[in-house]
Amino acid sequence: MRADTFSIRSHHSSKSAVEKAAQAIFTACGFFAVLAVASITLYMVISGTPALFKVGILEILFGTIWQPAAASPSFGILYVILTSIAGTFLAILIGVPIGVMTAIFLAEVAPKRVADIVRPAVELLAGIPSVIYGLLGILILNPLMYKLELIIFKGSESHQFTGGANLISAVLVLALMILPTVINISESSLRAVPGHLKSASLALGATRIQTIFQVIVPAAKSGIITAVVLGTGRAIGEAMAISLVSGSSVNLPLPFNSVRFLTTAIVSEMGYAAGLHRQVLFTIGLVLFGFIMFINISLTRILKKGDRKNDR
Repeated sequence: MRADTFSIRSHHSSKSAVEKAAQAIFTACGFFAVLAVASITLYMVISGTPALFKVGILEILFGTIWQPAAASPSFGILYVILTSIAGTFLAILIGVPIGVMTAIFLAEVAPKRVADIVRPAVELLAGIPSVIYGLLGILILNPLMYKLELIIFKGSESHQFTGGANLISAVLVLALMILPTVINISESSLRAVPGHLKSASLALGATRIQTIFQVIVPAAKSGIITAVVLGTGRAIGEAMAISLVSGSSVNLPLPFNSVRFLTTAIVSEMGYAAGLHRQVLFTIGLVLFGFIMFINISLTRILKKGDRKNDR
C-alpha cells in the first residue's frame, strides 16, 4: 500500500511539473508574439514619422506628383494609396466569390474523385512563388490586355499605351493569388459545420442548395470571414508579382493606366534611395502597415458583431 501510495503521489507531482512547464512555455510564446507585433509597430512609427514632419503630412498623403529625384523633389503618394485601395478591393471582389464557390463545390457538391483532383491543384497554387505569377502575367496576360487596349483606344491621341501592364492585369493576378487562401480556409470551415444541422435542414424539406446557402454557409461564416481577412492581407501586401505586371508608374488608378501600388513603390526604389527619399519610403511602409491593421480590426469587429447577433 505504501509503495502504491508513493507511486501515485510521485506521478501526480511529475504531472504537475509538466503542466507548469507547459504553461510557462505557452505563456512565453504568447508574450513573444505580442512583443513582436509591438516591436514592429514601434519600429514603423519611429522610421515612418520623420518624413511626415519634414515634407508635410498633407503633401505626402494628398499630393499627386511623385518626383523624388527632381531638383525640387515631390513626394505625393495619393495616387499610390488610391491604387492599392482600388486594386485590393477589385481583387477581393473577383477572388472571394470564386474562392468561396469553389470551397462549397469541394466540400458539398463535388464527387470524391473530382475533389481529389481539384484539391491538390488548389494546394499547388498556394506553393507557387509570387514571381512565377508575375512572369506568367507578363507572358500571357499582358499581351492579351495590350490587344484589348489597342482595340478600345484605336485612333486615340491622348491615351498612353502601356503594353498591357496596367491596373486590370494587376487585379487579375492578385485575384488569382488569393484563391488558395480563400478556398482552403473556407473549405475547412464548411467541413467543420456539424452534420446534424445539414440533416435537420434536409429533414424539414429544404433542398440541397437551400441547405448549403441558408444553413451551412451561415454556420461557417466566421471561418469564411477569416479567409477574406487573410486574402485581403495577401493582396495588399503582395509586391513582386504586381511590380512585373502593373507597369510601376504613378498614375490615377484607371483600368488601362500603368499604376504603382504601395508595396511596389517601396520595392522598386528602396535599393537606391537615400536621405529624405528613403525616409519617405519608410512612411509609405507605415501607411501600408496602417491599412493592414485597419482592415484586420474592422473585419474582426464585424465578425464579433455578427456572432453577438447570432447568439441573441
